[in-house]
Amino acid sequence: MGRARVLALILVGGGAVGCAPLTRGAAGIENAIVFQPKPFPKGDWNPAPRTEDVWIDSPDGVRLHGWLAEPARGPSRAVVLYTHGNGGNVTNRRHVIELFRDRMNATVLVFDYRGYGRSDGRPTENGVLDDARAARRWLAARAGVREADVVLAGHSLGGGVAVDLAACDSARGLILEGTFTNLPDVAASHVPLLPVRAVMRARLDSVAKIGAYRGPLLQVHGDADRIVPYALGRRLFEAANEPKQFVTIPGGNHNEHYTPEYVAALDHFITSLP
Repeated sequence: MGRARVLALILVGGGAVGCAPLTRGAAGIENAIVFQPKPFPKGDWNPAPRTEDVWIDSPDGVRLHGWLAEPARGPSRAVVLYTHGNGGNVTNRRHVIELFRDRMNATVLVFDYRGYGRSDGRPTENGVLDDARAARRWLAARAGVREADVVLAGHSLGGGVAVDLAACDSARGLILEGTFTNLPDVAASHVPLLPVRAVMRARLDSVAKIGAYRGPLLQVHGDADRIVPYALGRRLFEAANEPKQFVTIPGGNHNEHYTPEYVAALDHFITSLP
């Protein structure tokens, strides 16, 4: 919440009053607040057991790093690309591997956008979207499936990335955790008296895109989320097509999703995928 307030004050105080274009400096500061990467060597870089270090080339030549985890028993129930939130790096997402590989018996790729972890470059909105497409392309080739047969799962900002991929290129299924309508709505929810919607460049406008996605959707959100308000998650869900399911986590905050109710819903969702 503090970063959203700082962002709003910078945008409005940095030459953007009256809907004037952002200065280069203000735009750079906005970008630095929207994306909060932890570069290598921050984190525990010893992969979880049976997890493979992989390298992926984004279209503009940026080299990306990720962890691929494949189930040890039987055929994989699904091939999942996980797009994480705006902070940290893959070392903070071991729970994702535990959920999808070990509990759902699915193949999962967790990767870092440019500028995160061991990935090269600096993050931008267009850059992270390109990175996610490159990661899905790599994963589909590795797993021997079509790109449209990859299940997309995203948390928070990563949900906005996943919505973009699903809306533009389809997906076998879409899973959203604590995801918002768009970035300006999140900023405005923290500083409602400032005109942040008019001046922010970064959008990740999921509510405008999700109607183009026609596949199954599972969405989860804590009703005590102080980062991405629950109401924004509901608005995004209402804009989506059927079939869809929304799981509310009573008292859940922004990172509190893996409750028995959500895990059961996720298991049923993967089982029911076409």
